[in-house]
Parts: sequence; structure tokens; C-alpha cells
Amino acid sequence: MSTKLPINLSDLLRQRTVEGERIEYKAGWNPDPIIRTLCAFANDFENLGGGYMVIGQDCDVNGQPVFPPVGLADNQLDKIQQELLAACQTIQPPYFPVLSIEEVERRKVIVLWAPGGQNRPYKAPESVTAKKKTWHHYIRRYSSTVEAKGEAEQELLSLAAKVPFDDRYNQSARINDLSKPLMQAFLQEVGSELAADAPGLSVEALARQMNVAGGPTESPWPKNVGLLFFNETPERFFPGVQIDVVWFPEGAGGDRFEEKIFKGPLARMTREALSYIQRNHLRETVIKHPDRAEATRVWNFPYAAIEEALVNAVYHRSYEEREPIEVRISNDELVVVSFPGPDRSIRLEDLQAGRAVSRRYRNRRIGEFFKELEMTEGRSTGIPKILKEMTSNGSPAPLFETDDDRLSFVIRLPRHPLALVPSPGTREVTPQVTPQVTPQVGMLLSRIEGEMTRQAIQDALGLADREHFRKTYLAPALEQGVIEMTLPDKPNSRSQRYRLTALGQRCLEANQGN
Repeated sequence: MSTKLPINLSDLLRQRTVEGERIEYKAGWNPDPIIRTLCAFANDFENLGGGYMVIGQDCDVNGQPVFPPVGLADNQLDKIQQELLAACQTIQPPYFPVLSIEEVERRKVIVLWAPGGQNRPYKAPESVTAKKKTWHHYIRRYSSTVEAKGEAEQELLSLAAKVPFDDRYNQSARINDLSKPLMQAFLQEVGSELAADAPGLSVEALARQMNVAGGPTESPWPKNVGLLFFNETPERFFPGVQIDVVWFPEGAGGDRFEEKIFKGPLARMTREALSYIQRNHLRETVIKHPDRAEATRVWNFPYAAIEEALVNAVYHRSYEEREPIEVRISNDELVVVSFPGPDRSIRLEDLQAGRAVSRRYRNRRIGEFFKELEMTEGRSTGIPKILKEMTSNGSPAPLFETDDDRLSFVIRLPRHPLALVPSPGTREVTPQVTPQVTPQVGMLLSRIEGEMTRQAIQDALGLADREHFRKTYLAPALEQGVIEMTLPDKPNSRSQRYRLTALGQRCLEANQGN
């Protein structure tokens, strides 16, 4: 019954420290509250992707895990698994989480991964051991499992068979449409112990363990989220899955524009689009003051705000729509357009004020993968972060727009008024300052020691996918001038090495100082 989790357990316990909607700790085996919480995770009322339960891990009054954990004795493990199997059959319809036995600081714990179910609503008995059982629907409210009553129960019942699009089976695809190298690269990047077993697993077995495939053994199907993240050409299955970056040198009303289109697996496509925007359209202006030594430095558009806006668009767009995400850039503003608009539960005035809190997420599994890749925090933090980053840069406030029918969502980031732009009679300033780099390029800089081969750098980063490494790490670093080839005239030479430039060294020192 035990298997490996497609996440890093240390991250689960230490980075997601406090009990919340997606994680619960239990010091020991107690079937009644555990089954009720598994039922709540299966119902996935907020479409967050279910949750995790750690048995053998105690926590303090604030919900933070205590180390070392209390743990479980070896002679308890088989007994708990057998009783858990029987108890899960009391959930209606039957629901079984993924179970993994892990070791934390030399103590054994059981981790239950409970993804959102395909057959909600689920209900569980108030008492598993009672002869006369009473069943109720359960949902998560913050860090608690509660019985769904009144309007909450009616809303849960209305979700019957409404599995989010990204978590549905795709019956126009086959299991071999999932790329094993892409799945392995993801597991390595997030530090999953499953990465060590992945080479010996079939595509189907690996996909089932990662919950990106399902269905009967004789007819397995990939899930939409699997095709979006782990297929080289997801646009074959979902037309419009692309990011169009359009540059208007004369403004949106001008006759000229330049377009760059990004396609591919969601995470790679998003990272490549962000890297391209950063390299080609972000400028820092340095303003010196006669009365003080410190200069004022401002960016035309802060990178962190753009990153949040674009990842937000990829996360929350509908993949049943055929419209691409569009990033429209001019000297005056950067605009991110996606389809459709935000959930109707979000009021327009709250959206503009940065208080937008969604009651339900459109893509629970896409959000889950982005969180594992640390590309988003989730829980409605995107808009507040954009506001914060624009304020930190001294930029005008961003604008968030939609229409009454919620057909589209527009995020406008105005240019900083002091940022210089090319125009007749005005010379663009390109100061000798430390550039902004993506987290991937920053990580690459921290791994280079002296002169290293491409393979040595890739191994130091722990990456298996050569193409992903080249596109996301190596090429952007070369284009930004933070690393250089030792043999620039012979780029494909066997003797080729890479080293930091002076700019790269300055960037590395700046990152280490933050």
C-alpha cells in the first residue's frame, strides 16, 4: 500500500509549517478524525487540490510541527495500514489516499496524500467503529475539518461531478503522450524521493504515482494537467495554450509591432516568456543627485510584478478557451491579458483595492504544481504582491480590469514616470548596474566554480532534462552576459567551458547579500 510521494517531505514539514487547509498533523492513529479529514480533502471544497496528513507528527498550539516528531513504532505500521484500508471503505463513495512511510529525524511517520476526488461529494461516518453509523459531508475550513451544513452543504452538493478541467481525464490522448523525461525533471527540481525510483518505473506507473493519470488498468488515461506540464506540445490537445509577447515601439496605436510566441509545457513556457521579457524589455534608470551620494534607481517595470501577473494568468486562465495569454508592451505600460475573467464571487471594487479573495480556484492541479515549483504562493496573494512590488519600485498603482460578464482579465502595469525611454532627441541610459536575473539564472551562478563544462553545471544543479537546462538556465545566462564561453568562436567544442563574467560575479555577490 505504501508508495513514494511526488514531493519533498522535508519541504512539506518545514516550508509548509503550520496546519492549514491543505495539511494536518496527527500524533497517533485515531481513525475517526483522520477519516473525516480525508473525506474533507476528497471533497476539496475550495478546489485547492486536496491535502496531506502526517500521522506520527505532533504539533504545538499554533499548529507548527514539533521536531523530532513523536513517530510511530515499527510494529504499528502494518496494523495502521490495515485499519486505514478498512476505514477508507466507509467513506461514500469509497476513497483511498496515497500512503507513504517516511523517516524524519530517525522517526517513522505515515504521510497520506489525499488529492481532490473525482466523485465528490463524499461523506464519512461520524464514528468509524460505531455499529450504527451516521454519515455527514465534511469540508476544510482553514485548519479545521468541519461538517458541511446549510448553504455550505448545498454548495458542495452542487459540485457533484464538477471536477475542475485540469484534473479530468483526457480521452483524446494516450498515456504515452506523457513525457517521462519531463516528469523526472520535475521530480528532481522539487526534490522528491520519487525521482530516485522514476527510471525503473513505466510511464503509466510514474504518472499514476504523480496523480497525472488514472482510469482502469486496462484503459489508463492521462489527466489534462499531465498533458499541460509533461507533454512537449500541449497545444495539440489545448489550442491556444501559448503566451504571445507583443512589443509596440510606437505605442499600441502605431503601425509597427514585434511578436514573440512561446509554447511548450506550462512551467517552461512561462519561464521562457518571463526570461525574454526581462532580457529585452526591462530597463533600469539611474538618477544622480547633486546633494547626496546615493543615486535613485528605478525600473521601467519591476520584474517581480510582471512575474506575478504572468504566472497568475497561466494559473487562472481557462484551458477550454482557445485564446492565448497576451503580454502587450509599449514604452508607457505593460499589459497582461487572459481569458476568462476572475470568478464572479470577487467584487470589482475588491479587485481594484487588492483585496480580491477567490472562493474557488479554476485550476486546482495547475496551482498545485506551480506551488511545488515555487512559482506561486496561491491563496489569493498574487494581486497584493503586484501592488507591493509596484509600490516598492515607486511606480504608479497597477490597474486590474474585467467586464460585467467576466469574459477577460487585464492587468496594467504603468511605466515608472522617471524611467527613461528611447525617443527622438533622448538617449537611453544603460547604466553599469547589477541586472535582475531569474531564480534559475541566480541558481546557476551560485553553482559555477572556476571554469566548468555544460554537463558539470547541469549535474551541480541536479537537472536531468538537458533541453530544459539549456533554455531556462544556460541560454538566458549567456544572453545577459553573466557567464561566458571560454571558446566563444567554437561553441560546440568538446573543450568548451563556462565561467562567470565580472557582471556575473557582481550579480552573484548582490544575490548573496540579499
